Amino acid sequence: MHVKWKTIFGAVLGFMLIGAGSAAAEEGFVDLQHSKWAEDGITYMAKRGTVAGYGNGIFKPEAQVTRAQAVTFMVRELYSEQLQREVKGTTYSDVPTTHPFYREITIATKNGLASGFPNGTFRPDVPLSRAETAAFLTRAYSLAEGNEPARWTDTDRHWAAAPILIMSSNGLVGGYSDATFRPNQSVTRAEYAVFMSRVIRFEREAAIRTQDWDKLISYMTVNEQVGQMLMPDIRQWNGKATTTVNEGLKRSIHDQDLGGLILFDKNIVDVKQLTTFTHDLQREAGDIPLFLSIDQEGGVIKRIPGGTNLPGQMALGATGDTVLAQAAGQLTGEELKALGLQINFAPVLDINSNPDNPIIGIRSFGSNADLVTRLGLATIQGLQQSGVMAAVKHFPGHGDTQVDSHLGMPVLTHNRERLDAVELKPFRAAIENGVEMIMTAHIAFPAIDNEQVTSLKDGERVPIPATLSKKVLTGLLRGELGYEGLIISDAFTMNAIAEHFGENKSVERAISAGVDIILMPKDSAAAHQTLVNAVNNGTIKDETIHASVKRILEMKAKYGLFERSQTLAQKLTQLNGIIGSKAHRAVEQTIAERAVTLLSSRDGVLPDPMKQGDRIVIVAAEQDQAKQLEKQLLQAANNLSLKTEISVVGQDKMNETLQAAIGKANYVILASYQFRNVASQFGWSDYQTLIDAMNKSNQRYTLLSLGNPYEMIYLQNVRSGLAVYGKQEPNTSAGIKVLLGQLKAGGTLPVQTD
Repeated sequence: MHVKWKTIFGAVLGFMLIGAGSAAAEEGFVDLQHSKWAEDGITYMAKRGTVAGYGNGIFKPEAQVTRAQAVTFMVRELYSEQLQREVKGTTYSDVPTTHPFYREITIATKNGLASGFPNGTFRPDVPLSRAETAAFLTRAYSLAEGNEPARWTDTDRHWAAAPILIMSSNGLVGGYSDATFRPNQSVTRAEYAVFMSRVIRFEREAAIRTQDWDKLISYMTVNEQVGQMLMPDIRQWNGKATTTVNEGLKRSIHDQDLGGLILFDKNIVDVKQLTTFTHDLQREAGDIPLFLSIDQEGGVIKRIPGGTNLPGQMALGATGDTVLAQAAGQLTGEELKALGLQINFAPVLDINSNPDNPIIGIRSFGSNADLVTRLGLATIQGLQQSGVMAAVKHFPGHGDTQVDSHLGMPVLTHNRERLDAVELKPFRAAIENGVEMIMTAHIAFPAIDNEQVTSLKDGERVPIPATLSKKVLTGLLRGELGYEGLIISDAFTMNAIAEHFGENKSVERAISAGVDIILMPKDSAAAHQTLVNAVNNGTIKDETIHASVKRILEMKAKYGLFERSQTLAQKLTQLNGIIGSKAHRAVEQTIAERAVTLLSSRDGVLPDPMKQGDRIVIVAAEQDQAKQLEKQLLQAANNLSLKTEISVVGQDKMNETLQAAIGKANYVILASYQFRNVASQFGWSDYQTLIDAMNKSNQRYTLLSLGNPYEMIYLQNVRSGLAVYGKQEPNTSAGIKVLLGQLKAGGTLPVQTD
């Protein structure tokens, strides 16, 4: 079996009976209304670039297929790459070198697909018979006799009895109601296209069943192969968020032969809708299922409404508990799998050693490489045990940056010794422990690759980010670290890629560098065509695509994607027992409560206490956040007769109303939330003003850190402070319980603040 590597480049002249070229293969046929039974087969083979029409949407399905046409179809399917080379050597008296089908007939003869007659002719214009069809197709494909009854009254002594039996016993051709096969009857263009499509699909099914991925790839077009390497997000259609399989999404899946999709909260209404959506997406995908992925890190990065959110990775870092990390990974995986998702872009293995990091922060387990490694491995194990793939990020490490790669190009200038000791340590351990997907970072690492190119943004010289670097991905990751799993890029919509390199060139360069899957191309159709063109013109080697697609198929099989046994009703029935279950919520609560960390205290043990009848002022940067804290406080302290008031910091600077409210309070909860900005540039002066005033009046208060826990670097003389590592309800509820004396703050700060 020869690989269908190349699309057709107009190898047959325009006047030929069956047309030619990849463009012809894409046309929609308008004359199939009386051949509906064959429409699927004709369309399938046309999309593969194997059959074509006469132009203007005409296919002529009822016209007889000639011997020349039949071998042309097979050559296009099996040996299209040979059509690009000079062909000579075979001569039939009725097929001169000027014959429009000379090349195809010559290639078919050399490869044993067809032969001529004893008198030296090929008879190219003679209609093909049903017997010859069986003979041609069994020569082309390695088919064995099947199990279906296939005895016909008129084939036992026919010269084509053996190939007819093979085709019939596999259900690839049928006979007539009178138990005849009619071997000498001619075949129409529609019939031949259907017979070919049946054989190809039969062989693909067999390859999938036996997990012979090399064989399956040999039956995949270049379009299909590169489609497996794309994972776009699901955009709006007709101005509305895409939450069902609409016509626009169907076209994208089929036109680009997509291998996967990433879902965001814009695609999710509730768990029932999401489960239905993922089920319908897989039904649309054809014989190769989709990888459906999501960012469900927990904490600040979450997607699932009604699901178990978890307090986030830095909260886990504060517990230091690998058992909890594994449980967090496992419950997250159980919920995602129930919803029809197979890949979680988590855990984050970045070591947040830079307080000014504007994008990682509380998404990291902490600033210590050993801590990140221990908890990262446990989380990976939990996800994998649940049947969901962990996609760790962002290789080689995004923790010590001051630029968000969504907005610009970060450059990490550490030497190789430092990278080995810190940034690479958790990734190396993850590889040694069998991690199966690694996401690349759009960050430049000059110590590994110091190449620079001219930026399309401003004409300046810029370094190559890891995502586009062959030295980083093939040399370091695959070579030195011995990684054999899937490499997926970070989103191609991010400015670190999009602004400087141009998407089409970036897509081509990323695949050449070693990326297996491009995540979120800005224009997935253009990215798809770019890769098809790059393979066809030799810019990207066939072997590169083959290796990536094989890794993808192997992983889809490992995670059971080819096993489509559950009905939608069965999936929906099990949701209530999994999504946000009591057992999962218990883990969520335990992590949040174990994570609460004492930042400062008058006595070194406890934050300032609340007392019976206290007037509490809750100050936060957002009204909704203050209301959430107020609600949780009143629910947890219903026996203390507390009076509460909320205020917002930063509005009209430090206005008199806020200062007056604080002045009348017995206790102040001062909530700070620093995330997605540079910590040193945050508005700490407002907080310091309040802290100074409360210290001066010897007021009871607690600074409640809801985000990155770096307050102690920038604020002075904080007499009472707690960190809860997130503004989500599990985190804040645990903090309130500590303030009320119902819990002790037992967490350990997982980042350095000195």
